[in-house]
Amino acid sequence: MQATRKLWTWLAVICVLSFAVLGWVGTEIYLTAPPVPKQVISTQGTVLFSEGQVQRGQKAWLSAGGQQLGSVWGHGSYLAPDWSADWLHREALALRGVWAQRDFGKTFEALSVGQQAELNARLKVEMRGNTYDAATGAITLSPERTEAVQQVARHYTDLFGDAPSLDKLREQYAMSSGLLPDADDLKALPAFIFWSSWSAATDRPNETDISYTSNWPHEPLVDNTPTAGAGIWSIASIIFMIAAIAGMIFYHSTSKEESDPKPAKTDPLFDLKPTPSMKATRKYFYVVIGLILAQVGMGVITAHYAVEGQSFFGFPLGEILPFTVSRTIHTQFAVLWIATAWLATGLYIAPAISGHEPKYQKLGVDVLFYALLFIVVGSTVTGWIGTLQHLGTDFSFWVGNQGLEFTSMGRVWQILLFIGLLFWVTLLGRGLLPALKKPSESRGLIAMVFLAALCIGGFYATSLTWGQTTHYSMVEYWRWWLVHLWVEGFFEVFATAVIALLFTRLGLIHAATANTAIVLETIVFLFGGILGTLHHLYFTGTPTFVIAIGAMFSALEVVPLAMIGVEAYRNYQRSKSAPWVQAYKWPILCFIAVGFWNVVGAGLLGFSINTPIALYYMQGLNMTAAHGHAALFGVYGMLGIGLLLFCLRGLSPRHAWSDKLLAPMFWCLNIGLGMMVFISLVPAGIYQAWASITQGMWFARSAEFVHSPIMETLVWMRVPGDIVFAIGTVFLAWFAIRLLTGGNKQPVLAGASLTKRA
Repeated sequence: MQATRKLWTWLAVICVLSFAVLGWVGTEIYLTAPPVPKQVISTQGTVLFSEGQVQRGQKAWLSAGGQQLGSVWGHGSYLAPDWSADWLHREALALRGVWAQRDFGKTFEALSVGQQAELNARLKVEMRGNTYDAATGAITLSPERTEAVQQVARHYTDLFGDAPSLDKLREQYAMSSGLLPDADDLKALPAFIFWSSWSAATDRPNETDISYTSNWPHEPLVDNTPTAGAGIWSIASIIFMIAAIAGMIFYHSTSKEESDPKPAKTDPLFDLKPTPSMKATRKYFYVVIGLILAQVGMGVITAHYAVEGQSFFGFPLGEILPFTVSRTIHTQFAVLWIATAWLATGLYIAPAISGHEPKYQKLGVDVLFYALLFIVVGSTVTGWIGTLQHLGTDFSFWVGNQGLEFTSMGRVWQILLFIGLLFWVTLLGRGLLPALKKPSESRGLIAMVFLAALCIGGFYATSLTWGQTTHYSMVEYWRWWLVHLWVEGFFEVFATAVIALLFTRLGLIHAATANTAIVLETIVFLFGGILGTLHHLYFTGTPTFVIAIGAMFSALEVVPLAMIGVEAYRNYQRSKSAPWVQAYKWPILCFIAVGFWNVVGAGLLGFSINTPIALYYMQGLNMTAAHGHAALFGVYGMLGIGLLLFCLRGLSPRHAWSDKLLAPMFWCLNIGLGMMVFISLVPAGIYQAWASITQGMWFARSAEFVHSPIMETLVWMRVPGDIVFAIGTVFLAWFAIRLLTGGNKQPVLAGASLTKRA
């Protein structure tokens, strides 16, 4: 007990210090972020962009699809270009063309090698020079650059408008025509994209050869190449990671681990009678399965748009279900169904652990269910309608689709979800309170479950921190608080503690051992995970020290994975420790699959793009998608399904349970995911990385490259894996329907073995 208290103290200290540093970094980002100009003018007095247009352009871009349609500074979707890289390249080419015509009366391509070299050298000086005047708030451009900017701006207004000449390009980008019908929004959009590009190439004040985005994206024309810091901190982080892994292995090899207890002769939970509130959670799990099916369907459509753009095997589906909508639903539902599975598990286990059913608990569980269902349906419908009807920036922000990846629902829905999560924490706390008051070996685990739940509810408030005109660097800062700390942080602590509790209740591990282990694991995870959030912010207009902190601490996130194989093997042994444990075979195998995908998806694929030098070339490419799919579904998704199966085991007739359906479900989901990732996404990501390294980020994300024969072939190579994966979801749905209908209706004999009843 004394050792556990020390671990809790260390956990508290680490959390306080880490969040203090993370908060300090936020203030530094706010103070040193790329300045938003009041106006952009030429030396001759021509006003290119006036006051407020950059902010309005940001709102316009987000309402037109935002991060669901291309990306800015590498954050967003992968089919359309990264707009900051695209603008930078187009402006550089346009400026060279203007000079070539003015000085030599020829196109740049027709010039001699010496003349081209002269203009290329001039281009780098012109594009990297910082002409922002803090006193006036103006960026001043030369007349020639002004002309180049005007050329690129016309391209963007035509593209986001309805110019027929760009119909083919819009199809390749999976864009709808007339995305911005408001003339003022369409005029302001180029101001925001120009500013994001200007920030990416312009040297920081009093520094040379380093832009506000630390020279991202790679663009050889303007000398945008990796900084020395990106390389140095990448090497340092790898050394640090190896040393930390060695330390962890040494610790485990020298620490005496207590062996697992001898399992009981019968299932300790066999006689557990679900309370009314526990029974009320059953409908949550069926909604989870429905959301999985919808998410997979939207994923198939979204992936296919990478080939046809606006059609689905010839059918003009894009007219009623644009790419931005299908991708929004695909990413949003992934988070929602995983979160719902975990929330429902918490509500299910609370009375089971405490042995107490609070008054009106079932009513609370029912109210929360219909509230969450209203939020899911409402946010999806209003986002869809807002996109189709182009209802404007205010509607998009407040009710429709904010255009931010994984946090896209309108602000009204975010507020309602925040209230719902606080209500969930209240329900969970009421259920766990008797167990928290009662001294026991499991009380530390129960406390960890509740504290993680409290953080899940409280930290969703970070989704309410930005407004419509908040600086884009700060939007990204707060967005990653939510996506990284909320989803990848506290949800993982919650789920890990819940699994430990379940294993303790089954008598497969000692409560004291689990209690100590879970606090230690949380310390290790959060020590790297909290400040590791910064690895998402290397190139989003942040100070250069963000690269150092993010690289070093995010490398520590890989360290706990070094022992995942040991834990997975022990879980496999536990699944065979007694005949009755076979009743929980598939939930346990799902937990083992979580360990596998933690190593592969979060570890190997995550760290492959995690170091600053790797992410510099691969941010926003398919290697990110490969990591995202393997980690989000492989780790969090399989964990959600495992918890779902565990809870349904206690909520359903035993005779309706069918391992014959769960076996193909499990293997199809995992094999299909592996095929999808390693046959399609990883090869596509490697091929794009080659393009990014050799020619620049603009080329790796260009329509020419994305729709090249090799890339389109790799998209089609997803089909076998998608089919296998989809079959797995069908078996899951079939299994759920069987449980719902009562299976074969055969009665269960009181003394029959669980293995025979399975």
